[in-house]
Amino acid sequence: MLLWLIIGCEVGFWVFLFLGLFFRYILKLPKTGTAVLLCVPLLDLILLLATAIDLYNGAVAEFAHGLAAVYLGFTVVYGSGVIKWLDELAAGRFASTNKREKIELYAWSYALYEWRQWFKGVLAGGIASCLLLAAILYVDEPEKTVQLDEWFSYIFWVLAIWLVCWPLWYSLFPKRQTKL
Repeated sequence: MLLWLIIGCEVGFWVFLFLGLFFRYILKLPKTGTAVLLCVPLLDLILLLATAIDLYNGAVAEFAHGLAAVYLGFTVVYGSGVIKWLDELAAGRFASTNKREKIELYAWSYALYEWRQWFKGVLAGGIASCLLLAAILYVDEPEKTVQLDEWFSYIFWVLAIWLVCWPLWYSLFPKRQTKL
């Protein structure tokens, strides 16, 4: 059931996001749009509470409990950036604001961009790890939290592969400027 709640929260994120932008730019109701966008963090709160209640009621931690922690970590770190990016895109398309010119990143500027994204990923992984640790301490029964323990290595390996394939790669082999 928790897995379906995670999927529902992800779908809800996009529904609230597009509804908020729809109210803000299509219907010209900016306050209503902002109110709808402010509902996005409520989804994270619902997921956090549902996970805690499930564990409190004696559930054995499953893959979905760990996934919920990772999902929450990444939405906390990346969610506002996604909302801001789509808000600017919608403002440029539907409002009378000037579109920001897309700047092509290459060479060291692109490597710096990749490093920033990776450090944000490390922050998200840190938040997820704190949530996992909190859940393990909360349950306080090691036999019920074996699945949560495994998530620490998943987070580590995803971040390690990300580090090698993007920030380090583009630091050693800079992206070249595209030819017009």
